[in-house]
Amino acid sequence: MFKEARRIILRNQEKPMRRILTILAISIAITAVAVAQPSLPADFKQQTVATPDGAEIYVRSGGSGPVVLLIHGFGDTGDMWGPLARELAKTHSVVIPDLRGMGRSSHPAGGYEKRTQAADLRAVMLALGHDRAVVVGHDIGNMVAYAYAARYPDKVERLVVMDAPIPGIEPWDEIVKQPALWHFNFGGPDMERLVKGRERIFLDRFYNEFGAHPERISQATREHYAKLYALPGTMRSSFAQFAAFRKDAEDNKATQRTKLAMPVLAVGGEKSFGKLMAVNMRNAAVDVTEAIVPDAGHWLMEENPAATVALIRDFVKKENDR
Repeated sequence: MFKEARRIILRNQEKPMRRILTILAISIAITAVAVAQPSLPADFKQQTVATPDGAEIYVRSGGSGPVVLLIHGFGDTGDMWGPLARELAKTHSVVIPDLRGMGRSSHPAGGYEKRTQAADLRAVMLALGHDRAVVVGHDIGNMVAYAYAARYPDKVERLVVMDAPIPGIEPWDEIVKQPALWHFNFGGPDMERLVKGRERIFLDRFYNEFGAHPERISQATREHYAKLYALPGTMRSSFAQFAAFRKDAEDNKATQRTKLAMPVLAVGGEKSFGKLMAVNMRNAAVDVTEAIVPDAGHWLMEENPAATVALIRDFVKKENDR
């Protein structure tokens, strides 16, 4: 963008007024990019659903037709699904919760095991009058999505998992040895004190190290999530999501004995988990399609939203074409 701006300015140096107008236009364009932040369609309904154990799950929903349940991960909230929600809402009912302890949902002391969170989302579905759905997850959302599919297999039409492995399902034991995943064991009161007031710095580490193109995650997006993660109790709850991985692994090793029967789309970023997503999911499901989002790291919806939306839209559409 900036090289193009310089070229335009040089070309118009002999026309002072035109040059001034050009500079102003470029400045406005750059500012517009800088203030862009994740958002869902303005007409989506907002509500809070109480779960049987007392958590309160903030959920947004819109569209009409067959249901798609979109589950976010760490470093973002349900806001991440904006481009996909706008596309799917043309033909589907779209349900977008914030996981317990994250975003605008409540912060209970426990319940961060992914099977418990699957029950949270089942309560959300029932409260909205829905039964079956295509389930889509990213990052920790994958883990909740798998738990949902394993716990309620007759309620899941199709499953999409995006760029994060499932605890306990191979090659999980090798993956967790990677030094970059030190945050899996980061938590507790002292860690909360270290991060308090520095949520933006902490989140930047994930955007910068796990993104192939961190520059595609705008400053406004980073600030948006930093403010949400700075809400009281959110970082404690976020650390609890990771602390639950050991129990999640135990649960998943048990449920893995009965492989998922519904079609599964395993999506990896070309410069992140890539083909490893399909390797992981073939140990837990019988009908797995491999897909790669090109020119992207972990943050698929931010780094290459067009390709990501197209992959999921086309996979979801197959459910209607049966």
